[in-house]
Amino acid sequence: MVDDLMWLAAEHLGEDVERLERDSTTIGRGRAAAGLIAGGLEPGEVGAAVARTGARIVHAHNLLPGLGWRALAAGRAAGARVVLHLHNYRLVCAVGTCVDPGGADCTRCHGRDTLPGVRLGCRGSAAEAVAYGAALALWQRRTVAQADVIVVPSTAARDRLAGLGAPAAVRGAVVLGHVVRRHAERSSAAAGTGAVVVSRLAPEKGVEVAIDACRAAGLPLTICGDGPMRPELEARAAGGDVTFTGRIGDEELARVRAHARVALVPSRAAETFGLAALEAMAAGLPVAASRAGALAELEGDVELVAPGDVSGLADAARRLAADPGAGARALAAAGRRAAPEVVAPRLAEVYAAAGRGRAG
Repeated sequence: MVDDLMWLAAEHLGEDVERLERDSTTIGRGRAAAGLIAGGLEPGEVGAAVARTGARIVHAHNLLPGLGWRALAAGRAAGARVVLHLHNYRLVCAVGTCVDPGGADCTRCHGRDTLPGVRLGCRGSAAEAVAYGAALALWQRRTVAQADVIVVPSTAARDRLAGLGAPAAVRGAVVLGHVVRRHAERSSAAAGTGAVVVSRLAPEKGVEVAIDACRAAGLPLTICGDGPMRPELEARAAGGDVTFTGRIGDEELARVRAHARVALVPSRAAETFGLAALEAMAAGLPVAASRAGALAELEGDVELVAPGDVSGLADAARRLAADPGAGARALAAAGRRAAPEVVAPRLAEVYAAAGRGRAG
């Protein structure tokens, strides 16, 4: 998503864009923990980058564990405005998804009370859970206070963050949907066969619902993605017409979608956007999805069913597969919602608002 936003700002807004990135997998567990508790590591690097480039905007994503609020403060001190882009729920939720270790929707943590996540061990190890819980409680308000504009990908994400007790400024966040770069020239879904799911294979994604629904609907299913549930899902799919591709590149994924008839997004979680649905629509595939989180905002352009509803998803998949015009309608809807020429002016307004000064 950061790559796509950089591309959009450069190609459609004519901006000079530079990335400054910290990879948590390379800084080590000790330094990651130190960054969490301290509110960021080496914030001067951000200030120096602003001074060197003359950047007027610091557009921040996924700050933990290496950057933190201090990186935003350093950017402001160097003369830049700050756009804080909240792609997930990590202001309050240590894992960012509002999903507990068992895969269920979870809103136990609230505001600065992050102890439920520590008790549940949501980050895996006790030490990591404590570090994240403490950092969120310590720096949640300080992080938001650095932002001139706060951005969320959907109204559903903003509402959930408010319900989680995030700082009050989040309630005034600007909704900016994700851009989808590639849109098919025409839909080939009417000539396709079977269904496709593109997802991380984790409990909250509900992939087992798609397997059971396609078996009930008599549709072959291709599952693209990898994750901890793959062995369990492969066992569940045994004997059925289900293909697991693993994680594949963009070109191979485009080929899979070009030969499919319908896409399924069976998530059980409160998705903040539903990018898998929009990307499938942009490929010309009609979509059946769970009415969960931001996916519900696609009402009218996708078939929506209750999360976990196997028979409902099977019926929706059958209807879409039997409708020769469904793919063309999905492609047109993707253009209205996520085409570069639609999202670029909205991004430009976010930057203009940041330039005018602190929102609210």
